[in-house]
Amino acid sequence: QVQLVESGGGLVQAGGSLRLSCAASGSIFDISTMGWYRQVPGKQRELVARVTPDGKLNYAGSVNGRFTISRNSAKKTVDLQMNSLKPEDTAVYFCALQSPWDSYFWGQGTQVTVSS
Repeated sequence: QVQLVESGGGLVQAGGSLRLSCAASGSIFDISTMGWYRQVPGKQRELVARVTPDGKLNYAGSVNGRFTISRNSAKKTVDLQMNSLKPEDTAVYFCALQSPWDSYFWGQGTQVTVSS
């Protein structure tokens, strides 16, 4: 059974930084792609960043160069370091596990608010 628990959201001023963390349970962490997605009201959930089991990275163009995703197999965690935050980064951020058979598991979401 996969469970994902996010932490680290909050309120920050534009230009500031936040670090999100996601702790996973279950046995498929090491063979799964881990990702962070975000959603604002009225819009579709969008990919922010993801990391494959062998370490390949993929970022949305809007965050490239500002956000860094990392995974730790020993701790079964995936973190998102967010720097130079902008008001348009305001959203609910979700941790996701994409299994090798393309099933998705989601965390409950954590709010990130960037004030101008």
